[in-house]
Amino acid sequence: MTESMIPTPLFILEMANNHMGDVDHGIAVVRAFGEVCRAFPFRFAFKLQYRDLDTFIHPAARGRDDIKYVKRFSETRLGRAEFDRLVAEMRSNGFLAMATPFDEPSVDVIDGQGLDIIKIASCSFADWPLLERIVRSDKPVIASTAGASLEDIDRVASFLAHRGKDFALLHCIGEYPTPDERIQLSQVDVLRQRYPNVRIGFSTHEQPDHTDIVKLAVAKGVTLFEKHVALPTADYAINAYSASPGQVRAWLQAAQQAWTLCGIGDRRLPPNPEEAASLRSLRRGVFARRPIAAGESLRDDDIYFAFPPEPDQYTANDWSKYAIYSSTAAIARDAAVSPANTAVEDRRARIWDIAQRVKALLDQSRIVVPGHADLEVSHHYGLDRFYETGLVLITVVNRGYCKKLLVSLPGQAHPEQYHKQKEETFHVLFGEVHLTLDGETRICRPGDVVTIEPGVRHAFTSPSGSVIEEISSTHFLNDSFYSDESINLNKDRKTLLTYWMG
Repeated sequence: MTESMIPTPLFILEMANNHMGDVDHGIAVVRAFGEVCRAFPFRFAFKLQYRDLDTFIHPAARGRDDIKYVKRFSETRLGRAEFDRLVAEMRSNGFLAMATPFDEPSVDVIDGQGLDIIKIASCSFADWPLLERIVRSDKPVIASTAGASLEDIDRVASFLAHRGKDFALLHCIGEYPTPDERIQLSQVDVLRQRYPNVRIGFSTHEQPDHTDIVKLAVAKGVTLFEKHVALPTADYAINAYSASPGQVRAWLQAAQQAWTLCGIGDRRLPPNPEEAASLRSLRRGVFARRPIAAGESLRDDDIYFAFPPEPDQYTANDWSKYAIYSSTAAIARDAAVSPANTAVEDRRARIWDIAQRVKALLDQSRIVVPGHADLEVSHHYGLDRFYETGLVLITVVNRGYCKKLLVSLPGQAHPEQYHKQKEETFHVLFGEVHLTLDGETRICRPGDVVTIEPGVRHAFTSPSGSVIEEISSTHFLNDSFYSDESINLNKDRKTLLTYWMG
């Protein structure tokens, strides 16, 4: 359900028939729980149950005290004016007002009262005549799934989605109270995975004083809860599965504690200053292996890592293939390499920019790339000249055969090379490619297929960007030979990315 319709988190307090057919007692229930809920920073709804008893109960069953629910429903019957008083009390205590209709006339009452939400009970989950009436209302819908098969849930979820309804599904066990071994909270995961765009909640019927289960549900990401509540008095006892105000207070405190313990789960948090300082003190520092003159580029052979680090020096965590270090002052042997004597150029931003441009071109071409595929950035003359000369390769498979996607950005050229072992076939998927084979140039467009045999020198450019599917025999690391010997000597001409699709 959308945040605009139902704030997060939302706790639904289910009165059911616990007003006992006594509207004054129902008002006392609302007020008692209103006092409890005002102490918590959540949103709350109070829920009633509606049945048009004159049509809901079969004529032959009316007045039958030997039928449990007929007796219960009849004894706790309230009229429309009395329900209106309860709804008004809910709103005055800050609750959203909602109801579960068990028949079509009851949906008319909900519409007439302007309630905020319609609840579908588990027993009515696949009651298609009732569902057809509910979707004609403009209210958001919350549906319990106790006892429903996946096929039924699929059908109801599809039915609601296709009619543009704002709806949520609740994992629910229709056993009152529910023993711990039947709670099956991991069904929340099943529903969330199967219906990723639907809010999944939990309708809870465990022992009323049990507070561990709500903590587990919070840890699973549940933000929508439903619980039966009642107010015990000298006149009215409480049933085995409804919670008293004190039990609800403990339940909400447990949920609040769980959210505090779980913390923020939609993004990675930065370390706090104390944590960062502690972790840095345990890292290895970067030290000069030999005397280094000002203006030198530092390579792996020029430095070593050792503990403890000195204040403000670079550590092993800073040293990576994306960082280029150049000394700005002389550094003595065994001295710390630090910002005071070394400048660093971080190439991550450049590589990420390349990845984003490649993604944009793939989106434009509507070519789907496997999410696990590595991205190889070839910068033959360095990253500074990548957009002039370079290529991005995406390896889909490399076994006895090999399949890659070769992505050229607009105006980019790939320098001349040849292979001694590999035979490859270029299939142009997108864009225009100017392909040169042994000095002869041809223009290739989507659908063109060209086979390049071992030993054939080939180069290509793309004026507006292109994607080539390369199908070949196995690719070997040392089987690419460039006509420009300086490229062959450049051992730092490739950068690999794995997590670039996000």
